[in-house]
Amino acid sequence: MIGHSHIELLVRAAFTAFVLSAAATPLVRLFALRMGWLDRPETEVKTHKKAVPALGGVAVWIGFAGALVATRYYTDFPTGTLYRLRAVLLGAAMVFVLGVIDDLKKPLGLGWKSKMGVQALAAAALIHFGIQINFLSPDYLGTALTVLWVVGITNAVNIIDIMDGLAASQAAAAALGFWLIAMPSEDLYVNFAAAALMGAALGFLPWNFSSRWKIFMGDSGSMLLGFSLAALALGTEYTLVNPLGVYAPLLILAVPMYDTFYVMAVRMAKGKSPFLGSRDHFALRLERMGFTRPQIVALSLFASLVLSVCAWLVTLVSTPWAAAIYIVLGIWVAVITWLISQVDMR
Repeated sequence: MIGHSHIELLVRAAFTAFVLSAAATPLVRLFALRMGWLDRPETEVKTHKKAVPALGGVAVWIGFAGALVATRYYTDFPTGTLYRLRAVLLGAAMVFVLGVIDDLKKPLGLGWKSKMGVQALAAAALIHFGIQINFLSPDYLGTALTVLWVVGITNAVNIIDIMDGLAASQAAAAALGFWLIAMPSEDLYVNFAAAALMGAALGFLPWNFSSRWKIFMGDSGSMLLGFSLAALALGTEYTLVNPLGVYAPLLILAVPMYDTFYVMAVRMAKGKSPFLGSRDHFALRLERMGFTRPQIVALSLFASLVLSVCAWLVTLVSTPWAAAIYIVLGIWVAVITWLISQVDMR
């Protein structure tokens, strides 16, 4: 059981990440303006109307990595915890650099094959350090599914980054969910990485919402958040009570995963490549239904928090109750899918 001293250190890690991210974001914005690194609405899938400074992910990285490095100096990490934190930081750094390069090559950016290749290498780094899916046999199935999971979640958070505050708020809520589920255990690397990730995402949010000092996180931020969340999901035992608890991460990350699968399904139904951009996202459909963007972000955040609570419950209850939770949530997803699919996006 994690002690009170560790809880204090976790709060300190989250606060450090928040301060670093919040302080670095306006500086990154000024630098991006000076260098002309702007996200311009040059393609039809862009939803903003004018050029906005990009590369806010640099500030998120400073908050996330800076907090973990700083925490190392006032925390007596066990050897295993430090070992795994290094793995997360190594993989996250690979994905972050990939995102920076992609942001600088806008409007088209890098191809999806190049992105997925680097993301798969980052997943391999996690596997090398022993962070992977372990409940499948033979082992190579767990290894393959780990790569698929990391690449999928990295891109899911990237895909949902279509509206101010949406990706960052989802990442903060998901990090909180992983933090709370891992809290009773000795999986300290999950606790500290989740706390730092949540703080870094929250520190960026006020600037992303600002009208005067607005900045986008870009792929450097969204892919960093996605990869880190995927790594967190691999790092803890979810339950000894029932076999369905292992699927709790699917609930914590349900909102970005849902948007990814929904958009891909709609694109393929139209005879288009699932890897090309479009305006079929659930958030844009809600906007067409009359919801404002702040309302959409708030509704999505509320849904993510509710799903995280459901994930926590699934780890605590018996198998029949866990199955009932999944079934009820599945029905709600089906109803929501039907409703938003009635919206004409032409």
